[in-house]
Amino acid sequence: MAKQDYYKLLDLPRSATEADIKKAYRRLAMKYHPDRNPDDPESEHKFKEAKEAYEVLCDAQKRAVYDQFGHAGLEGGRGGGFSAGEAFGDIFGEMFGDIFSGGQRGRSQVFRGADLRYELELDLEQAVFGTETKIQIPSLAECTTCKGSGAAKGSSPKTCDTCHGQGQVRVQQSIFTIQQPCPRCKGRGKIISNPCDTCFGQGRVRQEKTLPVTVPAGVDTGDRIRLNGEGEAGRNGGPAGDLYVEVRVREHAIFEREGSHLSCEVPISFTTAALGGSVEVPTLNGEVILKIPTETQSGRVFRVREKGVRPVRGGAAGDLFCRVVIETPVSLDAEQKELLRQFEASLQQGSHKPREQTFFDGVKKFFTGAID
Repeated sequence: MAKQDYYKLLDLPRSATEADIKKAYRRLAMKYHPDRNPDDPESEHKFKEAKEAYEVLCDAQKRAVYDQFGHAGLEGGRGGGFSAGEAFGDIFGEMFGDIFSGGQRGRSQVFRGADLRYELELDLEQAVFGTETKIQIPSLAECTTCKGSGAAKGSSPKTCDTCHGQGQVRVQQSIFTIQQPCPRCKGRGKIISNPCDTCFGQGRVRQEKTLPVTVPAGVDTGDRIRLNGEGEAGRNGGPAGDLYVEVRVREHAIFEREGSHLSCEVPISFTTAALGGSVEVPTLNGEVILKIPTETQSGRVFRVREKGVRPVRGGAAGDLFCRVVIETPVSLDAEQKELLRQFEASLQQGSHKPREQTFFDGVKKFFTGAID
């Protein structure tokens, strides 16, 4: 199945800013997240599509490649996709570098380590107020035994006799001379005849490391925290990649979040709705008193200002929206039921049920008009 255009998938113009992309992704992530749509393969597929589009369009290098070459630019070129942190410039340089450099590369190529991504789940309170946590990630680190050379102790790599240490060889194709990685040394420029027993000549070893992460207050699902140099180790002396910690906020038992605003349902009794009163409403900063006016109808929304979330990038705190829901009494005894029947009978005289009266008047007009 052909992939959908990332911009159309997020309902964005090609000129969209990073903030626009994040906002669109958060909207789709909240709508299609598997936690909200259990056992729904279609929602899970849409969630994965949105996540893939977000990861490409929020990466400046990948977005530039996608804008120029589309999906093919991200998938093809060398028999596989781009690695997590591999820049398009590195690939372009490997294939065509000698055409523009005049063959003046005098050393083997240096590769930056791949970027890594880690999904960090947070409770709503942790996201709103910020937190300190530690994460464990698998990574490729420089081998401490051989110091990244790949050679065993007491030995050292030898210059490749095919590319003479350049890591590149020239290939004649028609009228062009194309430079590509040396097939013998794999672009290193050196041959390891006695490989290190720890890394087996790779110069890097896989290990798990523990990293502290400072989560700023106000983050939301889709926000990323970058840890510079905490990605995979580079090759041939190249710099390490970065680690991107992507935030996902768990669903809350009481509150729903929409940007900087929070919302919740507040159950009230029939008596409080009819006669008015006050109820205690929880917020993330403690309880507040919500005044209920007389004749309040179920579903009415009250705004409690500045009891929402203060955005991570600054600005005023959002609001808390409380939707009142009238709770129907349960487990009534015979006397209570009789009292309710008497009360219901007393309401038949007068206009005590404006919404009910309006509804049934509309029903009568509908059927009268349909008969005519």
